[in-house]
Amino acid sequence: MKPYFIRIILQLLVWAAALSTYWNHMSTEYWRLLGAAAYFAVFFVLPLLAKKPRTTTGLLCALSTLAAGSLYPLTDEAFNPFLILIQCMVVWEMVQRLSLFSAIFPAVLQIAGLCLVAVRAGLQPFSWLFISIHAILLYSGAALYRLKHEREAFANTRYNTLMSEYRSLKRRLATEEDSARQEERMLIGHEIHDSVGHKLTALLMQIESLRLKDGNPYREEVDLLKQLAYDSLEETRRAVKAFRRGDTGGLQGIIRLIRKLESDSFLRIYFTVNHGAFSAPLHGEQSFAIYRSVQEALTNIMKHSKAREAKILFEAPGGSVFRFEISNPIINPYSYQEGFGLTSMRERLNKLNGDLEVFAASGQFVLRGWLQITDRGGAY
Repeated sequence: MKPYFIRIILQLLVWAAALSTYWNHMSTEYWRLLGAAAYFAVFFVLPLLAKKPRTTTGLLCALSTLAAGSLYPLTDEAFNPFLILIQCMVVWEMVQRLSLFSAIFPAVLQIAGLCLVAVRAGLQPFSWLFISIHAILLYSGAALYRLKHEREAFANTRYNTLMSEYRSLKRRLATEEDSARQEERMLIGHEIHDSVGHKLTALLMQIESLRLKDGNPYREEVDLLKQLAYDSLEETRRAVKAFRRGDTGGLQGIIRLIRKLESDSFLRIYFTVNHGAFSAPLHGEQSFAIYRSVQEALTNIMKHSKAREAKILFEAPGGSVFRFEISNPIINPYSYQEGFGLTSMRERLNKLNGDLEVFAASGQFVLRGWLQITDRGGAY
């Protein structure tokens, strides 16, 4: 919005200077004020119709016509040089809002209006030469600028498309890798369960039958072997459960998921882990809530922040509360409003006896959340 207001101020100053040359005749030439008022009315409407190219083209044609008509010299009046400055500002609007082909129509009207005003004012050959050189340089520079802008826009579109496809492919590869890893873990778990587990169970049965025989002089040794075989069977069962459960829980799993998100979004993320956060007994729902909160915070950074870095802090002071904090530097101060994402994060944490806090201070935008990790319905 700031560049738009700067352009309005420049337009007002130039038009004030242009109309001041007719101040002595303004009582009889009030139509110049009406033309200037119509010019600014069209200029204010222009941003509202930016998504309609044909309407924008018509409005810019109207600006060119109104500028030349409002400063058209009457009998014995000289050429108003501020018309050239006004046309330069109209050309700037054309370059910003129209394609190269669409800008031809208001440009032709500008040149025709300028020529009519120059003929009416009876300019000398030297002045005609100056206006011709000015017009050639102005429209050539505007055309080159527009061509460069369109090429950059096309390159950015291709880059964003390729980047989106790259991220999608990377996520798909990561998903397939996780799926293959999980299938391999399940296969290993089944192999351990079907081979080692069954053999240990058979060994326990043989040891028990040996222990029940009458007159066995090695009863204590047999009991020790039975206990050893039983412990081995329990360790095998725990290993099989660990294979089936996977490694996505706890802070380790959260950091692993965030690292994947970091590689997809090209953000620089700095981790700090304090006060026993690695040993915090987080269950699946808590881990998921923390990861989604961090993900939403990083998504907001990608959307709204020019700084491509973030700091993430995890801590569990006292072992009863797990805290996390995401901060990123603010280059230009801005006002923010909580949307659906932050509201959903807060509701998810509230269900887990936690809360969320968002604020900006000391050049940092901070998102801080916490949840209880001891209240799990007696599971701990």
